[in-house]
Amino acid sequence: MSTARHYDVILSPVITEKSTLASEHNQVIFKVAITATKPVVKAAIEALFEVKVKAVNTIKVKGKTKRFKGRIGHQSDFKKAIVTLEDGHSIDVTTGL
Repeated sequence: MSTARHYDVILSPVITEKSTLASEHNQVIFKVAITATKPVVKAAIEALFEVKVKAVNTIKVKGKTKRFKGRIGHQSDFKKAIVTLEDGHSIDVTTGL
């Protein structure tokens, strides 16, 4: 796959309290394309960051209904990938994609 295709799969890193706690267990969390599969995510992470991936778990997050000034809106669905890295490998997500 080309590098442009990898960037279409991996959208952004997720930076939350929970994701920083997961980094202690050699895990990194990314927001990925809704159609991305585990093997595609693994290949993209290994190609972009030059690390060895042990496992990939994906979660489909349903969008919430929110109100703003009395109007009802709906947030989009998205997919998260929890990537477990092999021992000795790490990704610094603070530098950005």
